[in-house]
Amino acid sequence: MALQYSVAVRNAKLDAVETAIGASPILKIRTGAPPANCAAADIGTVLATLTLPADWMAAAANGTKAKAGTWEDTSADAAGTAGHYRIYASDGITCHEQGTVTATGGGGDMTVDNVVFASGQAFTVTSYTKTAGNA
Repeated sequence: MALQYSVAVRNAKLDAVETAIGASPILKIRTGAPPANCAAADIGTVLATLTLPADWMAAAANGTKAKAGTWEDTSADAAGTAGHYRIYASDGITCHEQGTVTATGGGGDMTVDNVVFASGQAFTVTSYTKTAGNA
């Protein structure tokens, strides 16, 4: 039988992820597919670098956890097509999470208003929600 967790346990697991990553983490959106795992070296061109809010995720509820506040960059670092993101500790070096980036409605782990970046353009992360499994 597969493991199953209550909503309370699923919420606690999600909240623990935010705690482990810490306050004001660094989000980098990059070109191409993500590396094999967070321990692997960074790949792709950095299109944008954002310092997320100190409390960057809302409290988990019903086994999900969504971004808190506005995640936007007023001036992208480089031109290219977004393919993946990495979230680092506030040191900007220690990778704790990575996933895919798509345009709104594209089904990526994170969605942005436009995946084609021009250097200096403004953009917004429109959706970012984690869902705990094993319900």
